[in-house]
Amino acid sequence: MSRESGNDNKEFRILKAMKSVLTGIIRDTTVPAGHKHPLTDATIEDIRQCLMLISAREHELIIEAGEAPNMKPRYVDEPHASTVVPISKIGKRKQDNDE
Repeated sequence: MSRESGNDNKEFRILKAMKSVLTGIIRDTTVPAGHKHPLTDATIEDIRQCLMLISAREHELIIEAGEAPNMKPRYVDEPHASTVVPISKIGKRKQDNDE
């Protein structure tokens, strides 16, 4: 399953929608420091647990799709941490190449 089909996956879309709704609830009910929160502590903890489960399942779906689980955003011009070395150059020493 490619990245594109993984995003089109119904379960992936449901998880994305659920995460969006929960984070919207958090954003709408957040109060300034020192004020009483309208949600109970138990409800806040339940929302945290739901978001953790959603993130874990999204991670599993990405791995099942055969993709790298690195979901961290990157800039296009950001250098990659790894360097590709052609197989033909592996094992050859510099002095071997000079001969």
